[in-house]
Amino acid sequence: MQAAFPSTAFEDASAARFQSSLHPETAFVPHRKPIMFQHLQAYAGDPILSLVETFNRDPREHKVNLSIGIYFDDAGCLPLPEAVRAAQTQQPVQAQPYLPMEGHAAFRAAALRVLLGNEHLVLQQNRAVAVQTLGGSGALKLAADFLKRWYPQSRAFVSDPTWDNHRGILEGAGIEVGTYPYYDPDTIGVRFAELTQFLHTLDSGDIVLLHPCCHNPTGVDLSPEQWDEVLHIIQSRRLIALMDIAYQGFGDDFDRDAYAVRKAADMGLSFFVSSSYSKNMSLYSERVGILAAVCPNAEQAERVLGQLKFGVRRIYSSPPFHGADIAARVLNESSLHRQWQNEVYAMRDRIKRMRRQLHDALSQRLPQHDFRHYLTQRGMFGYTGLNEHQVQRLQDEFAVYLLKSGRLCMAGLNSRNIEYVARAIATVLQESETPS
Repeated sequence: MQAAFPSTAFEDASAARFQSSLHPETAFVPHRKPIMFQHLQAYAGDPILSLVETFNRDPREHKVNLSIGIYFDDAGCLPLPEAVRAAQTQQPVQAQPYLPMEGHAAFRAAALRVLLGNEHLVLQQNRAVAVQTLGGSGALKLAADFLKRWYPQSRAFVSDPTWDNHRGILEGAGIEVGTYPYYDPDTIGVRFAELTQFLHTLDSGDIVLLHPCCHNPTGVDLSPEQWDEVLHIIQSRRLIALMDIAYQGFGDDFDRDAYAVRKAADMGLSFFVSSSYSKNMSLYSERVGILAAVCPNAEQAERVLGQLKFGVRRIYSSPPFHGADIAARVLNESSLHRQWQNEVYAMRDRIKRMRRQLHDALSQRLPQHDFRHYLTQRGMFGYTGLNEHQVQRLQDEFAVYLLKSGRLCMAGLNSRNIEYVARAIATVLQESETPS
């Protein structure tokens, strides 16, 4: 049977026209084969992950990685909590069917209780729903797609500064992204008056991305009283709160770290929460997280859940089983749950010791400087106040790797490297102040 078009000639001509549309200077020549992908731009790389790659290539034995947000123990190893290890051995990996679009039911229900508390009214009234996601990043992506579809005119605002990928995920969904005032380098605190004034200028339906605890990258958090004021503005201005909590348990404890989430629910707000179990269960490569939505009533909650499931179906269809099953066992078995929380608190306390030791070591070397911010910041990260040039010097001269913003991962410090890091930071600070 003869084809309607001679396929080779037709494909050559179509491909050449396509190539010509991309590069008008290229004349249409029949039978010219296009070079696939030649019009693509090079990817500059993620600032955090690219820095890790540079660190891995560094041959210096004394190098120290304080860039990526991963918890390491005092031996510099990535530990697996014993409660997680115990849950993992309870059931060997075996063949599993696809999970439903919304994910592992026992994990989702338990993760909602971790966020909201066991007996919160919104749980009793079935006004909170959750879908299992590919870590916290997957939750943010799902939320961004949902918000773009159902609130297409809404703008999003992230703290200045914020985790780099917040902007990327929101812009990737087609949402216009701005910033709201947050960090004050002069006081090493929050520009709270400017923050609240700015929120009053936003339009109804605008999206505000909030860090309930352990702000990334600064480690500077709002107080409960400040959260109350921010949430009342969000309520009065009819703004959409999108909360990202990736470090629950690393600030004060699991309950106090969720203050903003629970307060918003108490107030009757409707909002989204992205929650990750990468850090507090050391399940980094398993990509375990949820996107939770708190809604006005059970009927709307079901509709939101349905649309989130539809969003999952259009991206990856269903989430992985293994990591969520481990997390579900830890969260649902009371003895494992208590053991896990205590292990997270041990991680939290080690980070606090590193803060104290870095503060003391720097204060001893540079008594004229005030390093109290290392003690008041919370969670994995600290804002050093170092500028980009100083950070580059640390990398080039001392093999100490920080983000160019000056963010330091406190969990990368240990008893073997902290004096070296303090000496390197002190040297860079001191020499930058010495007249040339």
